[in-house]
Order: sequence, then C-alpha cells, then structure tokens
Amino acid sequence: MSEKNQYKVTTPQPVLMTEIVMPQHTNPIGVIFGGVIMSWIDIASAIAAGRHCKTHVATASIDAIQFIKPIHLGWIVTIRASINRVWHSSMEIGLHLSAENSLADEEHHSASAYVTMVALNNDGKAVKVPDIVIETDEEKRRYRQAGERREQRLKAKKTAEKQA
Repeated sequence: MSEKNQYKVTTPQPVLMTEIVMPQHTNPIGVIFGGVIMSWIDIASAIAAGRHCKTHVATASIDAIQFIKPIHLGWIVTIRASINRVWHSSMEIGLHLSAENSLADEEHHSASAYVTMVALNNDGKAVKVPDIVIETDEEKRRYRQAGERREQRLKAKKTAEKQA
C-alpha cells in the first residue's frame, strides 16, 4: 500500500463490545470492580483505534472515568467506542457504557470515559493517523469538545512534568 493511500480520510466505525458480569468481575456484594470496567474501556478503545489506523496502538491517557450507576453480577454491559477526533499520531476515543439487567428488563447509562490512543509502527514509534470524516452535528460537537479536552490534557501533562 502506498504511503498516500495509507493515510486517506476515512469514516471510523464505532465499536460495540458486549460483556456479561461474572463472579470474578465483582466485589463481595456483587458489584463490578472499577478496574474491570477500566480494562474493558481500554480494550474497546484499542479496537476502535487499531481498526481506524491499521497499526498497533497504545494508550496515552484515560480521562477521569465517570461511574454513574453500579453494575451488578449477571448484568450485561455494552460498551460503545467511537473516534471523536484525530491529531497527527493520536486520537480521542469516546466511550459510553450501558448496563442491562435483563431479568428486570431495565437498562441504564453506567459510565463514560475518554481515552487517547497513539498509533505506533512495529518499532514502537508514533506514526500518522488517517483523518476522519466529520459530517453530522453530533460528530461536529464531539470533534470540537475533543479539542477542548485535549487542551486540558496537555496542560495537565505540563504540570505533571514540572512536578516530576
């Protein structure tokens, strides 16, 4: 594949990942561990980013995860991961987690997060990410807000580097 074709503009496809909460995922009162949710978020983000850029990817940052409602043993978790914006070698993935109690026929929004992934070549060096097509008002809003969040992440990174 030529370099020109490798970096074409594409429409990213959202990732839908579904998991069932098993006993090994929960604490003694049957509620899922936050770390399990974070792991699933990282996996869904890597799938979305890797599919888009067709390279290896690594997690650069995970913004504060908002745990909105608890998820219980036996419930079904659906994670939707979508690319909000790309920069040179990084991209922001937005994630929405819903939990379904199929026995009670109820579903609710359980968590949200934003993850920054970096595209890497086989040597672990950052590489260019293909641009994405932004068409709908919703995509435009997510694109704009991703830029605002990136500014905050970069400020936080500079502060952390000064303190190190």
